Amino acid sequence: MRAIYVIPAVLIVALVLVLSSVFIVDERKKALVLQFGQVMQVKEEAGLGFKVPLLQDVVLYEDRILGLQTQPIEVTLLSDRRLVVDAFARWRIVNLVEFRQSVGTGAEERAQQLLGNILSQAIPEVLGNATQDQVLSQNRAGLMNQILTIAKREGQALGIDVIDVRLTRTDLPEQNLEATFARMRAEREREAADEKARGGEAAQRVRASADRTVVELTSDARRQAEVIRGEADAERNAILAEAYGQDPEFFAFIRSLSAYEASLKGGNSSIVMQPDSEFFDYLRSDAGRPSGASVGPTTPAPAPAAPAETAPASP
Repeated sequence: MRAIYVIPAVLIVALVLVLSSVFIVDERKKALVLQFGQVMQVKEEAGLGFKVPLLQDVVLYEDRILGLQTQPIEVTLLSDRRLVVDAFARWRIVNLVEFRQSVGTGAEERAQQLLGNILSQAIPEVLGNATQDQVLSQNRAGLMNQILTIAKREGQALGIDVIDVRLTRTDLPEQNLEATFARMRAEREREAADEKARGGEAAQRVRASADRTVVELTSDARRQAEVIRGEADAERNAILAEAYGQDPEFFAFIRSLSAYEASLKGGNSSIVMQPDSEFFDYLRSDAGRPSGASVGPTTPAPAPAAPAETAPASP
């Protein structure tokens, strides 16, 4: 009867011991087999592993690339300018035994702190020998490579490999931002004032040139107008003289009619002058010529004079 209970118990104990002696390592992990705190086995390949049950323990570590974002660090550059800098690093565990001995318990979290301390010392050391233009330019890969070299050297003692270090922020301290912005505004305002002054000077030159061109064109136009007007007056006088020479009497008659038309405009016009005035010669003559003028075409007839005085019409 006792064998009935003992055999299953033995089988259960044996099964538990077998199961506790087997462990599985994921492809994203590495493992250390410890016995009383001493490293007995390193398991870096994924798959099944074996350990002594009850005496040995398995500790798993990350085999993937891990990232670290540093805290903002205030550094003083070679030009005594101060900048707030932070960086991002990528690292990986490469030596489990050294990592266990250096980091101890806490694994990746403790390693993050130690690597952050390494970068906090390497960044001011490298950037302290650089100028502001080198740090803020797009070609600052050389500075990041120097920081990476220091981090790699220090990380080897921890059993880790620092793969890459990048500067993610390079800003001025808060207390310097306002002064920097004010200086930038002043520089831009000065440049704007210079541009306005140069634009005003150019506009003045263009305006003066345009005014001079207007005066020259206007003067030339007036000169040409005076010449044309003089030529027209001369041509008109020549035509009038020629017409007068062809028939002086008819010319005097036409001028008298024009004078009558100009003097007697309006419904209530009246003229005050002596009745025997030359102005009325053509009105007193039935023959259509001044009184006392001969019939021959060679006898010149004086043109009637303009009215001496005009007065408003009587009411």
